[in-house]
Amino acid sequence: MRTNGQVPRCLWLTLADPEPRYNGQFVYSGGLIDAVAQTGAEVEVLGLSRPDSPGPDGRDARIAWWLVRQRPLSHWGSLSSPLPHMAYRCRTTEMRRILDDLLAKKDWDGIVFDGLSVGWALAQVRKHYAHHRTRPKLIYVSHNHEESLRAQIAERQGRFLRRQAVRLDALKVSRLERDLVDAVDMVTAITPEDRCLYRERQPTKPIEVLTPGYQGRRVMGRQITADLPRRAIIVGSYDWIAKRMNLEDFVGVADPLFAARGAELEVIGSAEESFLDRLRKGAVATTFTGTVPDVTGYMDNARIAIVPELNGGGFKLKVLEYVFNRLPIFGLNGSVAGVPLRQDDGIKLFADHAALARGVLDAMDDIDQLNRIQQRAFTACGDKFDWASRGRQLRSAIAGP
Repeated sequence: MRTNGQVPRCLWLTLADPEPRYNGQFVYSGGLIDAVAQTGAEVEVLGLSRPDSPGPDGRDARIAWWLVRQRPLSHWGSLSSPLPHMAYRCRTTEMRRILDDLLAKKDWDGIVFDGLSVGWALAQVRKHYAHHRTRPKLIYVSHNHEESLRAQIAERQGRFLRRQAVRLDALKVSRLERDLVDAVDMVTAITPEDRCLYRERQPTKPIEVLTPGYQGRRVMGRQITADLPRRAIIVGSYDWIAKRMNLEDFVGVADPLFAARGAELEVIGSAEESFLDRLRKGAVATTFTGTVPDVTGYMDNARIAIVPELNGGGFKLKVLEYVFNRLPIFGLNGSVAGVPLRQDDGIKLFADHAALARGVLDAMDDIDQLNRIQQRAFTACGDKFDWASRGRQLRSAIAGP
């Protein structure tokens, strides 16, 4: 590590190029990378390229991008690896080669492990610095408390053989996450709840909460009226099994209830067409848009936003979209960690999917209540989700003593 007073140099290891930022993982990674660079730190990012990754034009010139054009490794290969699939998939030959080059290239002040997907790099970093007198600060930016989340997902698998395979992968997740948390100098948790889970094992480890920032549209005034369609929406991306399970379970319960009471449920966001087609076949009151270029028009034409996650962990970035676009939020208990919203004071929370669906329908025509909820939520969150403060927080961890 170099002496204090110099511009800190940060090597940022991430799963993939965060651009375009169409899901919460990429929004969080991209926002943090930008925020650290905006503090004046030198940031170089290593990750996989994506099929829709943009070219170099228009990118922040303060950030050096090392994007590997190599397909992620197959799911099947992880079965014989000690690494879980989420980390195994991006441990490609080219990723490992470039990491070695970058470790040798500069005297880094900090190395950021952005999510457990880059936990594969821990052994390589350790090996490189094994005989150095000093090493950079190592920081693990967690997106979820993966150990508890993956165990929860495993137990929700219906088929026996699949459940056993997911349990095995969850054990690998647990081992890798514990190794990474033990090895780094600081952990960031995306919610206070996740920080508590990490502290159960590591009560003395520096663990800071690093909730996302928000830089999307802010609707400064909105009145929900009876002229709007009697419609509730769910916004998200459904490329992850946990999100697909949550959506399918909720729609199965909610669709007949909505149909019986003449209300609409609209699901907005990307997913494999085969998955959406399966849901469409049984739906009466629910429509599925698939990928859309902009969600704001859909939010403007709805009365309520729903957060139906039974599992999925972490911070739901779509909650901030709902808040700042002034949609009253109805969700499940425990589904909105990390935001200053309380029951009947900026949000309505319910015990299960059936109660949630009925609660939405019961409130659909209570216009005064809906406007109170969205106004209280906007006020509570107004100044609490600033990316710049997150960048300063990470720069301080990298450059500090």
